[in-house]
Amino acid sequence: MIRKLLFLFFFFLGISIISIVFLPALLMPTKIVLFGGKIMGRWTAFCLKIFLQTKIIVKGKDNIIKNEKFFIACSHQSMFETFYLQTIFNSPIFILKHELIKIPIFGWYLRKIGSVSINRNKISKDNLGLIDKIKKSVKISDRPVIIFPQGTRVLPGEKIPFKKGVGRIYDELNISCQPIAINSGNVWPKNGKLNINKTIIISILPAVKSGMSSVDFTSYIEDKIYNELNSMN
Repeated sequence: MIRKLLFLFFFFLGISIISIVFLPALLMPTKIVLFGGKIMGRWTAFCLKIFLQTKIIVKGKDNIIKNEKFFIACSHQSMFETFYLQTIFNSPIFILKHELIKIPIFGWYLRKIGSVSINRNKISKDNLGLIDKIKKSVKISDRPVIIFPQGTRVLPGEKIPFKKGVGRIYDELNISCQPIAINSGNVWPKNGKLNINKTIIISILPAVKSGMSSVDFTSYIEDKIYNELNSMN
């Protein structure tokens, strides 16, 4: 219990300090804020290793797409992947819930780094233009877009169907997809019950080239990611 409390205290303290230190960067070039995001990712891993004795393993680094534009489709079980994936990839552009943009200070950073928000509770002009905003982000940046096809954090072993939006993004962007499976919920699940002496595996799966139908693509990566998660248990 003490270890878990120490983890939460120092993790959120560190994230808060980094956020405050980098506040002036909101008026500076975006790359400075992105550097702050990478520091947050490293801090997350440090706190997990020190206080929860978490081992972090990255599999499939050879599968990382190089020298071409791509987007990431990743399983989502905890806050871990939103921080740590910034240290593996080139500061991904997040597609996220509109509510996160409204968070004071943290939301300012999300806007600064070009995150694309969506309000799932209603049809709006912004939502209707979502694909256009994503296309623009891909066109003007060498950073990959990242989407969590489950739409929210899920518990380990929970298999909810992937949202149709990931198929539409694949179809519209006409670029490769980098599927990723992460079992972070075994350590840091959404219900907040932290676990000690566990391993987080980040499995970078082979690229999926463009050209499939959106329906077939969604079904394909859903099977691949869930099968990979099953193999981690």
